[in-house]
Amino acid sequence: MSALLQLTNVETDIGGSRILRGVTLEVNAGELVALMGRNGVGKTTTLKSITGVLPVRAGTITFDGQPLGKMSIDARARAGIGYVPQGRDIFPHLTIEENLHVGLVVHGRKGAEARAMLDRVYTLFPVLKEMLSRKGGVLSGGQQQQLAIGRALLTNPKLLILDEPTEGIQPSIIDQIGDTLKKLKAPAAPAAVLDAAQDDVRQIKHAIQSIRQEHALAILLVEQYVDFCREIADRFYAMDRGVVTISGPIATLTDEVVKEHLQV
Repeated sequence: MSALLQLTNVETDIGGSRILRGVTLEVNAGELVALMGRNGVGKTTTLKSITGVLPVRAGTITFDGQPLGKMSIDARARAGIGYVPQGRDIFPHLTIEENLHVGLVVHGRKGAEARAMLDRVYTLFPVLKEMLSRKGGVLSGGQQQQLAIGRALLTNPKLLILDEPTEGIQPSIIDQIGDTLKKLKAPAAPAAVLDAAQDDVRQIKHAIQSIRQEHALAILLVEQYVDFCREIADRFYAMDRGVVTISGPIATLTDEVVKEHLQV
């Protein structure tokens, strides 16, 4: 696999305080990488450095062979970086349909192309099509997550960045998200798999798996739920105090590693 995203010795400050102290990681095309760590170790800062929300003080970030450098936030999005932030950032007073159309308009999707992309989202997340007139603010946590991911997919990204997708979702349904995430990196699963999904998070799980399969979409996932990462990720990086302390194939994320690097 070729490296789609590469961070090399990245340093980032916030308000004069050094948050990232030389982060090095990579995400290959078609794989799902989990970025893990306790609260406050720099995970979200890493994502914001990639997307351009925060300026990088030192080091380099390369995406699809091109240095991001001084590239603006919108230029990075157009280059193929899709971002679903922590908290999802949907428009609560707009309907599902209006939220999705904002994504289309911003990225200039029109006509047949727009309809095809919406159909793709509705296939992946059937509940959205059933609730188009419902406002985002009244949706459940799982439904809001589906809407946020669906809107991000309308940008047709090469890399999808998800910041804490299980936040605010009941633990009993977190496992169901994972199945969907897997589908984002490999050939399409049978339609029956999606048809069998009965609740919000199960649909997310299967849909993301499908997208991954069909389009070799890479995913960088910030997540603290260890079992969720073990189920869906190919590799992991663990951070502490602004640096990567350990990384490897997800099979090496043992209980001993979790205890040493991830538990409070």
